[in-house]
Amino acid sequence: MDSDKQAELRRYDDRAMSRLAAAELAPPELDGVGSLPAYLRAPYLHYQAMAAELIRPQHSVLELGSGTGSHTLALASSGARVIATDISLHSLKYLKRRLDAQGVAVQTLVADMEALPFADNAFDVVACAGSLSYGDPARVDSEIRRVLRPGGCFICVDSLNHNPVYRVNRLIHCYRGNRTRSTLARMPNLARIKQISRMFLASKVRYFGALSFVMPVMVSVIGQERSSRFSDWFDHCVDIRRSAFKFVLVAQNLDKS
Repeated sequence: MDSDKQAELRRYDDRAMSRLAAAELAPPELDGVGSLPAYLRAPYLHYQAMAAELIRPQHSVLELGSGTGSHTLALASSGARVIATDISLHSLKYLKRRLDAQGVAVQTLVADMEALPFADNAFDVVACAGSLSYGDPARVDSEIRRVLRPGGCFICVDSLNHNPVYRVNRLIHCYRGNRTRSTLARMPNLARIKQISRMFLASKVRYFGALSFVMPVMVSVIGQERSSRFSDWFDHCVDIRRSAFKFVLVAQNLDKS
């Protein structure tokens, strides 16, 4: 395991162990989408809507980079068999304890997304919320392709790395030790989205949050609700691919020929 991955593992293990020791279970309404300001929720709500539309109770679903399960419930609510994976054992322990408390059955497994411990064609759906930058892009994309069944689909929500404002902010977090340099280098861009899309016969991408960096100021002037509506309108009416904060990718009909 490389040094950056070890650093990420220590950080997420420490955070989860602290929560476990404090017996701190975040209620559903204060976790995941519910923990975000209204103007940041749109991409995650779209991700959840796509999961609800595409996942069926008879499906097998793999979640990559599950962390403490902020977005796992959206997958498990379908009634499908969900396996939540992460390199952080303690994050998965926290995830399992939280979902058990809600009466939701999810299997957890420590796994590296660069080398998944599953057979070929094992899953109907692979899902990932904000974790694509935690693995080598070529290896991760290859593993997604390998474990998906023909006709399966890949659903993800993640950050985009073109807007210079967001890039500077991530660099500051890196210098403060809140993220590693490899995650900056691996942050998804339009080329990565195109590469993933080529693995499938059909794909759709939506972009969100071109104005997220000015939203705190707008909220103080016109309020949370109006700011959120304006942000969503702007994202819908303008081509924001190179200025977006987040994207949601839904790729279907895998072609393995």
